Amino acid sequence: MTEVLEIKRAVKDYRSEVKPTWCPGCGDFAVLNALYKAFVTLNLDPKDVVVVSGIGCSGRLPEFVSTYGMHVVHGRALPTALGVKVANPELTVIAVGGDGDGFAIGGGHVPHAVRRNVDITYIVMDNEVYGLTKGQPSPTTPAGMKAVQNSSSMPKMAPWGIMDTPLNIMGMVLTYGVSFAARGFSGKPNDLSELYVKALTHKGFSFVQAMSPCVTFYDTYQDWKTLVGPMPEGYDSTDRFSAIQLAMTEELFHCGVFVEEDRPTLGDLTRSIAERSKSPSRLAAIQSILESVG
Repeated sequence: MTEVLEIKRAVKDYRSEVKPTWCPGCGDFAVLNALYKAFVTLNLDPKDVVVVSGIGCSGRLPEFVSTYGMHVVHGRALPTALGVKVANPELTVIAVGGDGDGFAIGGGHVPHAVRRNVDITYIVMDNEVYGLTKGQPSPTTPAGMKAVQNSSSMPKMAPWGIMDTPLNIMGMVLTYGVSFAARGFSGKPNDLSELYVKALTHKGFSFVQAMSPCVTFYDTYQDWKTLVGPMPEGYDSTDRFSAIQLAMTEELFHCGVFVEEDRPTLGDLTRSIAERSKSPSRLAAIQSILESVG
């Protein structure tokens, strides 16, 4: 018998030849490196991985990963990733995007990907600003003057402050019914990588909010270092009500798994329907209908 040796992969096996073009110090570097480490931990075969992105600084990520990748139009990473997974359920499919790409123009796709529980991972690199287009307020930019004062560009973009109330994207996905949701911080890349591993091994739709500061237009690194913290002691990730309550009232950025739930995926349900349609009684009923119409 021929022994099959398992290939152990390293970070270099997942790096592409394209060097990241993000600004020096951008939080997205840590998001990317944490993803490399998660791939190494899971020893994923690059040919079995697809990374799909929308538009924005975050949208460049697939270029820097030596897997299959797609850079699609603004806000359309999720439906594209869903289509890839449905076409080939054996693939590990990851959608990546920013807070603007995912929760502004692409916001309508999120609840439907969640409720279908399609088995993909969605990483939102949240910097609370539109970084690629020079720093306009995004759907998650805090209201009021502090955000404007802390930004190098918003004093011109929003000279009287930000009037819109920011979206609570963790609260949104939890109330949509997501089966896995977690939050990490690019200032803690090892913790972020562990969350990716949990998300990638979760059976169903998994959402990771990766807090990733934009050092050029809205540098929140120092503020966020004092605001991030672990989940409350004794926190129960199977209690959705507590997760929603926490997300809607937290004064810190709690990092960790908010909710984790087992339920059938879109693939499970469609395979079940396919099997039921092949039952002898079902086939006999179809045959009877065909004979009745000549």
